[in-house]
Amino acid sequence: MRLVDFICRIPGAQWLHPGNPRVTGLATDSRRVEPGDLFVAIRGGQLEDRHRFVPQAIAAGAVAVVVEEPVQADVAVVRVPSTRKALGVFAEHYYESPSRKLRMVGVTGTNGKTTTAMLIQASLAAAVGDCGLLGTVEYRLGGRRMPSVIGTPEAHDLQRLLREMTDSGCTAAVMEVTSHGLALDRVQGIAFDAAVFTNFSRDHLDFHGSLESYLAAKKLLFDNLIPNALAVVNADDEATDRLLSNCSARAVSYGRSPSADVRIAKAETDGRGTRMDLETPWGSLQLTLALQGRFHQMNAAAAIAAGLAMDVDAETIAVAIRDVQVPGRFESIQEGQNFSVIVDYAHTPDALGNVLRAAREFTEGRLICVFGCGGDRDRGKRPQMGRISARMSDLTVVTSDNPRTEDPDSILRDVVAGVGGADHLVEVDRRKAISLAIENAAGGDLVVIAGKGHEDYQDVGGQKIHFDDRQVARDVLSGRE
Repeated sequence: MRLVDFICRIPGAQWLHPGNPRVTGLATDSRRVEPGDLFVAIRGGQLEDRHRFVPQAIAAGAVAVVVEEPVQADVAVVRVPSTRKALGVFAEHYYESPSRKLRMVGVTGTNGKTTTAMLIQASLAAAVGDCGLLGTVEYRLGGRRMPSVIGTPEAHDLQRLLREMTDSGCTAAVMEVTSHGLALDRVQGIAFDAAVFTNFSRDHLDFHGSLESYLAAKKLLFDNLIPNALAVVNADDEATDRLLSNCSARAVSYGRSPSADVRIAKAETDGRGTRMDLETPWGSLQLTLALQGRFHQMNAAAAIAAGLAMDVDAETIAVAIRDVQVPGRFESIQEGQNFSVIVDYAHTPDALGNVLRAAREFTEGRLICVFGCGGDRDRGKRPQMGRISARMSDLTVVTSDNPRTEDPDSILRDVVAGVGGADHLVEVDRRKAISLAIENAAGGDLVVIAGKGHEDYQDVGGQKIHFDDRQVARDVLSGRE
């Protein structure tokens, strides 16, 4: 493709330095530029402004650059109002609109995205064959699976992954759509056939600045749905009405509310799993799940509502989701001990409360909670999470999560301020903290290790080091006398 093939699609584009080279790839990272690439200097989010890396991109072989402000270059330079929006448009064109060849489902919300997306993917795979998945835990690209790099990839990476799905025979795809991905135009050019909303509570205020801006980002997914698309929404969440205020798609609701289209009529959960009875416009449905916890009942209801509304047979859904397990989501760690250990990704106040509430249902003795909060992120949620653990646990062990470039001890002090006088221990070293919690556990107790779930690293001082809560817990348990 020639440069003009891309630029003609962007209103207001200006040629600052002439040239119409052949473009053989897209790049936003100068370290990944290949000869023949078009370099798009994106900015915003937590990335450094890529305009400053234009010289490096050209030195690596970029044949043209797209910018928002003038730069010095001896290759073609095009100025656009928004490089992020332009990247989405370019990527859709370059990869030949792969989302329009897929039944495309986007899942957004504060908590529950990963589980809900995996349940929907299982249902669609059972109904139509190969179904791709882009989520926090992993990417499934038809015949290839790989660990997730980021929740919602940058636009050109996202379109490339969707193109790999179509090339490998996928006819449907499910993806988690984060608020960052929406606010930063990463899903620009994605044609969603269905959008699913899980719930809304405090998170990412370091990025969005306010709950209103955070919700506005989520709302973008629904505002841009076309009339014949599907909006699957939580009838029990107050944010739903605002999400739908400018949405022209067909809405289907789920939840415990009497007004829900797919209503949880009865549900029970224990250490073996969950049993649910639902009333729906497609008839009554009874099913069992391997997933545990009350919060997973809502995730399942969301997935069932999406599947039924997309004409998947109820029995197909029930069988497909029955044995689904999600790594790091209320995951049980067993090494023969006489107490329970659960690892969960909960890293928001609402999620931590849900996990501890579910854990309490299975706890015969004391409930012990190990958690920390991320550095360089929303400080306001730290004392909130401390208060929640203090109120709902018998013992709180406060430790590091991903301190990043922030002082770990400072983060712990913010959390402890919320714990107050409740029974607690403080240990900045996460491995020692997990060991401390397990050492304090006795028969019938339950230890919740929250915050990192499936993640296999800690970000300390801006450097990622290998760390897996699940493996650390197993190591401690196997060496316990």
